[in-house]
Amino acid sequence: MSDQNTDGTVAVETKQGDAGYLVLLRHGQTAWSESGQHTGRTNIPLTAVGEQQAVAAGERLREAFPEGFESDCVFASPLRRAQQTAALAGFTHPNTLDGIAEWDYGRAEGRTRQQVSEVSGFAWDVWRDGPRALAESLEGDWEETLPSGETVSVHAGAGETLEEAAARAKNAIDEIMPLLDAGHNVLLVAHAHILRILTTQWLDVDPLFARKLRLDTAHYCVLSTYKGDHVIERWNA
Repeated sequence: MSDQNTDGTVAVETKQGDAGYLVLLRHGQTAWSESGQHTGRTNIPLTAVGEQQAVAAGERLREAFPEGFESDCVFASPLRRAQQTAALAGFTHPNTLDGIAEWDYGRAEGRTRQQVSEVSGFAWDVWRDGPRALAESLEGDWEETLPSGETVSVHAGAGETLEEAAARAKNAIDEIMPLLDAGHNVLLVAHAHILRILTTQWLDVDPLFARKLRLDTAHYCVLSTYKGDHVIERWNA
């Protein structure tokens, strides 16, 4: 449940004696989130806009959770864009949780959906087909220069199936579940697809449902427990 503050912002009501909230924060804008290139394990940084978004996201989280998060209850993906977002949002020393690294797009890494479809000869869809439906000839390693002038290393391997990414996300939930059960609010700073997939595992539904959950850059979601069920408390705020 939520309460409205005097300044019009909305705070999440503190639970007493119940499981804590699981809060998901997507990282801020990157050059590839703007271009539509699949960004799985490529260690790409935030843009200047993304940095500003991360700061603003931290402000919104402090409005929603004025009591903050305990230091051992803040986790970030090991990837640079998530670590930057956590720090700029005010969580300067997050714990690294490997299980919330982005979906490994494998042979689609660094390419747009249109590019992948043109090369493959069919209308490829990451949710329906996954990276392993693509030809092995798309695998490789190369350097790519970002609009900022920075060069990043790209690795396109076999990638993960949706089911493999979902299992990894479920393991991440299991890791932090003791904190939630003890009544602590937990913050995960990560990526759009893996956080959407993680949400399906929280809800105990098919991971393909994640495609229906829009999550914008530097927006957050709140998952909770209601009458014994895992539910979505707030989405894409």
